[in-house]
Amino acid sequence: MKILVAVKRVIDYNVKIRVKADHSDVDLTNVKMAMNPFCEIAVEEAVRLKEKGVATEVVAVTIGPKAAQEQLRTA
Repeated sequence: MKILVAVKRVIDYNVKIRVKADHSDVDLTNVKMAMNPFCEIAVEEAVRLKEKGVATEVVAVTIGPKAAQEQLRTA
């Protein structure tokens, strides 16, 4: 069995969020991004299942900009 884990790129939970001056969006300039904590839990569980022999392969995927590769490598 293969396991597919979706990984989401979000603003790091330790970072204070800033709103743009016109209140139209969140200011993402120089903001540290991280993997969603719930996605981290899913990756850990998939690895545990692979170690038990239940799964043969774990595949992590994400959709987003090229910078999301950092979160995939973390997974």
